[in-house]
Formats: sequence, C-alpha cells, structure tokens
Amino acid sequence: MSGLAAIVGAGCTKVGEHWELSVLELAVEASLKALDDAGSPPVSAIYVGNAASEVLNEQGNLAVLLADELGLRGIKAVEVRAGDASGALALHQAYLEMAAGAPGPVLAVGVEKLTDVMIQEVERVQMLFEDARATFHSGITIPGLCALLTRLYMQQYGASYEDLVLLAVNDHRNAANNKYAQYPFPITVETVLNSPLVADPVRLFDTAGVGDGAAAVLIVKAEEARRFSDAPVRLLASEAVAGEASFSSREDLLSMNSLRKAAARALKRAGMDIKDVDFFELHNTTSVVGILALEELGLAERGEGWRLVKEGQIAIGADWPVNTMGGLKGRGHPWGATGLYQAVEAVWQLRGEAGKNQVEGAEVGLTHNMCGLGSLSCVHILARWEVRA
Repeated sequence: MSGLAAIVGAGCTKVGEHWELSVLELAVEASLKALDDAGSPPVSAIYVGNAASEVLNEQGNLAVLLADELGLRGIKAVEVRAGDASGALALHQAYLEMAAGAPGPVLAVGVEKLTDVMIQEVERVQMLFEDARATFHSGITIPGLCALLTRLYMQQYGASYEDLVLLAVNDHRNAANNKYAQYPFPITVETVLNSPLVADPVRLFDTAGVGDGAAAVLIVKAEEARRFSDAPVRLLASEAVAGEASFSSREDLLSMNSLRKAAARALKRAGMDIKDVDFFELHNTTSVVGILALEELGLAERGEGWRLVKEGQIAIGADWPVNTMGGLKGRGHPWGATGLYQAVEAVWQLRGEAGKNQVEGAEVGLTHNMCGLGSLSCVHILARWEVRA
C-alpha cells in the first residue's frame, strides 16, 4: 500500500485556552481550514481522534456531530479513541479507508479540549492511558512515571538532568516561530531548573502543558492528488503497533518496543532507511521520552540519545531536526489532536511553508505519536510530491 495516498489539505487551530469554543467548534475550525486548503471537495468519510470528550466536555459521538456541522450527511463517520495517540490512529484509519478503495477524499481530524475541567481531573484521565491497575489504583501519574524513567536513565547512562532537558530547550526554540504554538517563546536550561518540581526530578518546564486544540488533514488517492492541490504531500506509510499495555510489566523500562516496530515497518513499506528521513516530529511527554525515541529510531545507540541532543544534532539545520514546530512541549499536547498536528506540521515542511523553521531541502518526514508511554505507537512517513515510493 506504499504511496497510495496523498495529503491535499491541512489545517489547525492555535493550541491554548479556548474558553469561548466548544470541543466541537474547535474540530469544525480545523476541518474547514483543511477542506478550504484543498478547494472544499466532497468528502466520503471522516475519522475523528479524541481521547476523552465524554468525561472532560460532556460530549460524545464527535464524528457524527462534526459531519453534521460540516454538512457532510450520508457519509461514513467514525470516532477513534486511543488515549493521546487518537489523532495519529485516526489518520491511520483514514489511510486504511483509502487503501480499501474510498470513493472520495477522506478527512482525518484530531481534537481535544482539556481546559474545561480542573488539572486534577486531567491528570486522573491521563493516568488511564496506561494500565489503571498500575497507575490510577496506585496513585502514580504519567509525569510520575516519566520521573522514574528520567531517574533510571540518568543512573544507567550517566546523563545529568541538565543534559536531558536540552530537548525541551530545542522544542521551545522552534515553537518561538510557530504562531499556532501554545508556548511560542525560547527557554534555557536554567528556566527548566528554576520551574516548580512536578515529580522528582522532572520540573514543570520539562512537561507538556494542558491546552485545547484541533488539527485536520484531507487525504485522497495519490493518482488523483493533483486535482485537489498544486503541492500535495505523499503519505508513503502508516503503521500502528501495540506494545506492553502495563508499564510495570515491561522487561526493559527504557525501551519502547511499539515505536521501534512501527518505525521499522513504516520505513520498510516506504522503501526507505532511517537515514533517508530529513526531519522528525516525535512524541515527547517529557524530555527523556523524546530521547528514548531517538534511540529506538536508531539515530543514536542505547544510552547515547542525550549526547545527540547535547551536541546540537537535533536542531534545525543539523543532521536530525526534531520537533521543528515545537513538539509536545512547545507547540502543546492536546491529546487526541497531537498526532494530526504532527501531520500538519510535516505538510508545512514538505511544502516549504515552515517559515523560519524550514528544514532546507526537506523531502521526507517521520511522525511518531503514542498512547501513554508506548502502549501504542503510530508512525507515518510523508514525502514531497516529487519523491516516489
């Protein structure tokens, strides 16, 4: 199925506190931008990724509601739930819809509104993205698990916390030029170290914030892409792989098997090697998670990912640009929308529309979005139209 689909429309809202908009209105805004970008063609199916609107916003059935709001009656409408991998999984399902012979364009949307409830409720729901028997019922949060990973990584590989949080510094440097980012300003290591402690040793400026947002892309059959866009982007591969559901039962806590397998399968399907990829949009709940992702992708040996960051090799203009528009830390992490934000940002890069954050000569991008700390990983390979599978 390599190279069968292309993205012809992309759009998103700014990530932030949207008190005046409902979760449905956010989804509508992003969807209209994506549709308008492609010339507003008729849509045959819609997939909506969302993690927790019933609990957080007292609203379910988002796919049907969104289709109705957009005037897309009589089409297939499917809601996709996989924690904070919901957006990427919605794109994966849209890709499969295209592979199954969709009669027309398919819209993939990700949306989340986290600010309707208190932070304690946000943390409670996020704990359920891992096995509740080892999180919710024991009281440990996702940042708490990240703190354990951070401490273990530091002890095992000799990195300091100051070394690790350079990934957050990289994200904020890139977010400063992204008008859709929740935190569009640079920070320093000292900024992180002087921020409040969340779970020792993890501090506030090393964690993804709480915000609202929506992003969407419109995909079509590759052979029809030029009918809808002068600059379509090839969707060469889409893979979703389940890992160990229970964090506490993993044989190696510093390994994300789901990412490694998803990336390997996606690259194989695209007929590429990791060295063919020009930029990476990675899931980094905290800095150590992003560093582990670098290692799982094979960009660094086990225990050496932090050195890649410290040496500046993930900066725009370096060998392996990472989170070119700010990642989870800088752009923001509205759970079910994150995977689609990554896709939208990859489209900008491959169209040459990333402004000051443009990766020169970018031809191939990889996005990675996951549920919790790796119970599910979704990897997509996107390429400029001129790059053929």
